[in-house]
Amino acid sequence: MITTAAALGVGGAATAAVADPAPTAPKAEAGASSVAWGSCPDDGYGAYYKATNAECGQLEVPLDYAKPNGKKISIAVTRVKHTDTKDYRGVLTFNPGGPGGGGLVYGPYFKLLLNKRGYAALAAKYDLIGFDPRGVDHSQPALRCNSDFQKPVRPDYNPGSRKEEAAWLAKSKQYAQDCQKKFGWMLPHMRTTDAAKDLEQIRRTFGADQKLNYWGFSYGTYLGATYETLFPGKTGHFVLDGNVNPDRVFYDTQLDQDRAFERNFKLFNGWIAKWDSKYHLGTTAQAVEANYYKARAAAAKAPIGGTIGPDELDDIVQQAPYYTSEYVGVADALSAWIVGKDAQPLLDRQGDTSDDNGFAVYNAVQGADAHWPKNWNKWHNDAVKLVKQGYRFNTWPNVWFNAPIFYWPFNGGPKLKVNAHKTATPTLLIQSTLDAATPYDGVLVQHRELNSRLLVEVGGKTHANSLGNLCLFNKAVSYLDTASVPAGSRGVDDSCDANPATNDPDPTAVAAKSLTAVAGLPELALPKIR
Repeated sequence: MITTAAALGVGGAATAAVADPAPTAPKAEAGASSVAWGSCPDDGYGAYYKATNAECGQLEVPLDYAKPNGKKISIAVTRVKHTDTKDYRGVLTFNPGGPGGGGLVYGPYFKLLLNKRGYAALAAKYDLIGFDPRGVDHSQPALRCNSDFQKPVRPDYNPGSRKEEAAWLAKSKQYAQDCQKKFGWMLPHMRTTDAAKDLEQIRRTFGADQKLNYWGFSYGTYLGATYETLFPGKTGHFVLDGNVNPDRVFYDTQLDQDRAFERNFKLFNGWIAKWDSKYHLGTTAQAVEANYYKARAAAAKAPIGGTIGPDELDDIVQQAPYYTSEYVGVADALSAWIVGKDAQPLLDRQGDTSDDNGFAVYNAVQGADAHWPKNWNKWHNDAVKLVKQGYRFNTWPNVWFNAPIFYWPFNGGPKLKVNAHKTATPTLLIQSTLDAATPYDGVLVQHRELNSRLLVEVGGKTHANSLGNLCLFNKAVSYLDTASVPAGSRGVDDSCDANPATNDPDPTAVAAKSLTAVAGLPELALPKIR
C-alpha cells in the first residue's frame, strides 16, 4: 500500500486547452478483453475519480489462461484518458504491492500528483490505468475467507511452548480450510504469472500497438519483473521500487525480512532515545526496547483498551520500521500509553481487521507462486534460530502471517525464474539501502536478472520511497518521459541522498506537509509486503 502522508493542493494543475481535439481512442489488439463500464466504487476515493473524470469498469479475463474460452473472472480497472493526441505513449499502470494491495485509485492519483509536481504535460501523454489485481477488493470475485481471523485479541505471536504454538497452527489450518472451501476453484490460478497475463490483457485492451509502461512498488516489483520475463517484447518503461528478491520468493523472503526489521526496529528505538525529553521512554535504544517489551508483556495479561494485546501492539509498532513517516505517530502513541496510561492514541492507530481480503490474497498468491516447506519443524527451527540470534521483533509475527500456506490445499510452484535481459528499454530499479520489507540484497539480484539501471536512496529507511523523495521521483519521471538512464554497471548506477527531515524527523517541529498527498483528498495506503 502507499501512504500519502502529505498534503499538496491541486490548484493550478494543468489541463488540456479547450481547443485541443479529443484524444483518439487506441484500437484494441486481437485477443483483447471486453470491458463493462459502470459507476466508480464508493470506496472513499470518489474525489479522485471525480477530479480526473476517471472511468471505472470490469475487464473480463480468463480464470485459466490455458483455457482462454473457459470460465471468466474480472479485473476492476480505472482509466484516465490521455489528452495529448500528438504524442500518445500508451498505457501507464501501477501496482502498490502486497500481494493483495488494491491499485484502482492509482491512475487518478498519479494524474493529480504529476499535475501538482509540474508534470501535467507528461501525464497527458498516457492513459493512466489503475487496477485491482485478480481476487483483490473490487475485482470479481474478491477473495475473503474468514473475517474473524485477525479479530483481536489474538494468541500471542511469540509462543512460550509447543502448546501455545499449536493454538496458532490450529487457527492457521482453519483459515486455509476456509479458503479452500470458498475459493478452491480459484486458488491455483492466483500465481503472479496469472496477474502478469492480466497486465498483458490491460495492455492489449487499452494500449494496443504500444508497449506497457508500469510503476510497481514492493511486491509490485516482482509482478513487474514477471511481466518482463513473460513479455519482454511488450515491455516499455518500467519503474520498480522496493524490490523483492526474485530468487528467494517467498519462504526465504520472510527470513530476510526478519533480520532487516530487527535492524530498523532498533534504529527506531534509537531515534526515540534521542528525543527522550519528549517521549521519556529511555535515553538509549536498549532502554526504549526494554520498555516496549515490558508494555508488550503487560498487554498479554491485560489488553490495552480491551483490544490491543501483544500481537496488536506489534502490528501498530511495526509501521515505524516500515516507514519513517510513522515514527512520530507511533512514538507519540507508545509514550502516551507507557508514560501517561492514555490508551486512545494506540487505539486510534489500530486498523480494521474485519476485512481479510488483503490477507487472503497475500496467502493465495504466495502459496501458489512457490514451494513452501511442508515439515513444520523447518518453520519452527528457523524461527527459534533467528530469535536466539537476536532477531526477535518480526520473526514469529512473520511466521503466523504466512502459516496458512503451510496448510494450503496444494504445494505451489514451481517458482518462475526471472530473466529479462532483452527488453528494448532498461528498467529503472529504485531501492532504499535500509529498506526493511524488501532488504537491499534483493535489488542486486533483480539488477542482475533484468536489463536495468539501479537508483539507490542512500541511507533511506523507508520502504519503496520513490514518491516520498523528490530526487528519486524526478529521476523516475524523467525516465518515463525520455527513457534516459545512467550508464549501466553491475552495481549502483545513480543515487539520491535520504532526506534528513523525513528520514530522521524532528518530533518537536511543526508537522511537515507530506510530499505525496493531494490536498483535500483522502490519503492512500502505503506500499507494503509483510
